[in-house]
Amino acid sequence: MKITISGPPGSGKSTLSKMLSVKLGLELISMGDIFRKLASDRCMSLDEFGTLAKCNDEIDRKLDEEQKKVAKEKDNIILEGRLSGFLVEADLKVWLKAPLEIRAERIAKRENKSVSSAIKETSEREECERVRYLNYYDIDIRDLSVYDIVIDSTKLSPEEICEIVGKAVECLK
Repeated sequence: MKITISGPPGSGKSTLSKMLSVKLGLELISMGDIFRKLASDRCMSLDEFGTLAKCNDEIDRKLDEEQKKVAKEKDNIILEGRLSGFLVEADLKVWLKAPLEIRAERIAKRENKSVSSAIKETSEREECERVRYLNYYDIDIRDLSVYDIVIDSTKLSPEEICEIVGKAVECLK
């Protein structure tokens, strides 16, 4: 079983992925964690590293090739990342969404910053990523047609979202 969990920053991808991993006993591979580690290794913020990645396609390409390689070599995994649904053949592809303001509130709380700062940084990050993915792979990240399930995480708890995705997995068995 291979599952991809994708969505914009603050949509609940990481939370859902962790919960599903435990619930289904699947290994979790988070592209966001890998990207954050690469940024940290270079003593850069996510925004700074994203800007560097925009100018240096080697960063994204290496990360994305690694994701494809892992997906080919492993079974029983959850791949969490913005492009996972586009790059990986999976049994179930999930996209989480929520309005920018809601996502910014979550990010602000998680990263101990102001909501206005989170809105600005998140908007810039999303636009930077959108342009990169379009330029590198001709992928429009706003095209949700590759996903089996699109869930709005605004009013649902992480547990409720996990239950929905869990039911979808049961239907595939």
